[in-house]
Amino acid sequence: MPTDSANQSSAVQSKIAAAEIAEQIRRALKEGGSAEHAAGVQWFFKEEIKSHGWYTADLRRAAVRFRREISKERGLDFLVEVADQLFSGSNLEEKIAAVFLLEKLDGEFADLHFKLLESWLDRISSWADHDALVHSLIAPMVAAKPARAKVVFRWVKSPNRWHRRAACVSLIRGARVQMFFPEITKLSDSLLADKDDMVQKGLGWLLRETAKFNAKRTVPYLMKIRGHAPRLVLRTACETLPAAIKKRILSGKSGQRGSPNRGS
Repeated sequence: MPTDSANQSSAVQSKIAAAEIAEQIRRALKEGGSAEHAAGVQWFFKEEIKSHGWYTADLRRAAVRFRREISKERGLDFLVEVADQLFSGSNLEEKIAAVFLLEKLDGEFADLHFKLLESWLDRISSWADHDALVHSLIAPMVAAKPARAKVVFRWVKSPNRWHRRAACVSLIRGARVQMFFPEITKLSDSLLADKDDMVQKGLGWLLRETAKFNAKRTVPYLMKIRGHAPRLVLRTACETLPAAIKKRILSGKSGQRGSPNRGS
C-alpha cells in the first residue's frame, strides 16, 4: 500500500506534469493565433483583453484534440489539472481552451470538481471567460444536482460582479427544463437593485430563458416587478415573448435604465 509521502510525491509530480502540458498548449495557442484577429477582439470588451486571436470554432477543435491526447494517456483527473493551470492565466483563449477541455464531461464530475470550478470565479477577467465557465461547466452541474443551486445565494452577496452574474447564469440550464423557478424569482428579487450592467444582463438572460420555457409562471412575475426592475433586465427578459405580452410588460413604469454596453 502506498505511503502518505509516496502519495504526496505522486501528486506533486502530477502537478508538475500538468503544468508542462499546459505550457505546451499555451505555446501552441500563441503560435496558431492571428495578430490581426487579436486586435479586433478588443472591440467586444470594455476591459483590456489579452488575446492570441483565435476564432471560437478553431479553438474548440484544437482543444478537443488536446483533450483526446491527454485523456488517452493520463485520464480525467490529469485533464482537470491541465485545465486548472490554463485557467490561471490572463489570456482569453487559454481560459476558453481550459473550458473546452472539460466541455461535456460534467457527467463525470463530482462535488470536488464543482468546488474547483467555483474557485475559478475568482480568476474571471471578462464576460467571455465568465460565460464559458459558468454556462458550459457550472450550470450543467447545478442542473444535474439541484442541491448545488443553494450556492447562488452566497454568490449573490459577493462584491465581485462576476460572482453575482454567475448566480444568474448558473441557473439557466435548469430554467430551460423548468427547474428552479422559486430560486430564480428569489434571486431576481435580490438583484433588481443591482446597478452593474454585467449583472443586469445576466439576470435578464436568466429571466428570458425562464420566460421562454415557462411563460405561464414567468409572465405574472415580470408584470409584478415591471415597476421597479431595470429597463435592461425587462427588455432582455421579454425578448422571446409574443409582442402583445412584451408590450404590456414594458409599458409599465420601469426603474433604472441599463447601459447598452458590450457583453451578453
